[in-house]
Amino acid sequence: MTTKRVTLLILAIIVIASPFFFPSNYYYRVGSLIFVNGLAVTGMVILIGYAGQISLGHAGFAGIGGYACALAPVHLGLHPGLAAILGAAISGALAWAVGRPVLRLKGYYLAVATLGLGILVSMVLANEAWLTRGPDGIEVPDLGLNDLLEAVGIDLSNSQFWYFFSGLVLVIGAWVALNLYDSPTGRALRALHGSEIAARTVGIDVARLKLQAFVISAIYASLSGSLLALQNKFITPDVAGFMHSIEMVTMAVLGGVGSVLGAFFGATILTTLPQVLTVFQEYEQILLGLVMMLCMIFMREGLLPSILRALRGKDK
Repeated sequence: MTTKRVTLLILAIIVIASPFFFPSNYYYRVGSLIFVNGLAVTGMVILIGYAGQISLGHAGFAGIGGYACALAPVHLGLHPGLAAILGAAISGALAWAVGRPVLRLKGYYLAVATLGLGILVSMVLANEAWLTRGPDGIEVPDLGLNDLLEAVGIDLSNSQFWYFFSGLVLVIGAWVALNLYDSPTGRALRALHGSEIAARTVGIDVARLKLQAFVISAIYASLSGSLLALQNKFITPDVAGFMHSIEMVTMAVLGGVGSVLGAFFGATILTTLPQVLTVFQEYEQILLGLVMMLCMIFMREGLLPSILRALRGKDK
C-alpha cells in the first residue's frame, strides 16, 4: 500500500473511531479544532515542506476566510458555504498579487515580508469597525447543513456535526496535498526545496512554483479560518493575529513539516497539550514552551519522523 493511501486511511480511521472513546461532547469540540488546525497546517506543509519557503503571516488568510463567512451573507446575500469559497478565492488572489514580489526574497527577508502581510490584514480587521465591528468581533450565520441532515433522519448535536464535517474537509485537503506531492509539480517543488540553483539548471520555473505553493497554502489557511468561524458562529480579529501564524508554523515543524501526517500529529499535540496543562495553572505556558524546546532539540526532524525512525531502529 502506498504512503498516500496509508496516510488517508489513518486519518479516516482517526476521524471515525475517535468518538468511541469520547466521554462527553467537549471532546468533539477539541477534535474539530484539531481538524481545523490540521487543515491549515497541511497548507504549511505544501509551502514549507514541499517548496522550502517560509511565511509568518498566513493567519491573515485565515482571517479573510473567517470574515468572508460573516460579511458576504449580510452584504452580498451569499450562503455561508459560498462565502467560504469566496474567501478562499480572495485569499488566493491576494496571495498571488503579494507573492509575485515577496517571493523574490529569501531567508529572514521573506519571513519579515510575510509577517508584514499578516499584520496588515489583522490591523484592517481590527480597525475598520464600520465593516468588521472591530476588536469585538462579528456573528457568523449558520451553515445550515445540520438541519439538512436532520431532515433525512441523521440527528447530530452541533459539536458532533462540526467534528465530522471538519474531519471530512481535513481528509479531502490531505488527499489534495498528497496528490500534489506525487505529481510532476510536487516533484519540481521538492527539487526547488533541495536547491533553487539546481532546479533552475534543469529548467524548472522557480518563481512560478513558489507562487503556486504560496497561493495553495493561502487557500488552505482561508478554508481553515472559514471552518473555525462557521463552527463558532463568531469571529474576531484574533484569528488573523501574529500568534496564530506562529502556531501554524510551529505545528508543522513540531510534527514534521515534510509529512502531511506529521503535520496533523503536530496540530494534534499543540491543540491538546494546552488543555492537558491547564491543571498546572500559572505554569501552563512555561511547561508548554519547555516541551516544545525539548522536542526541537532532541527531535529536529519533528515528532512523527523521529518516532518512526526510532521504531525502525528497534526493528533492526
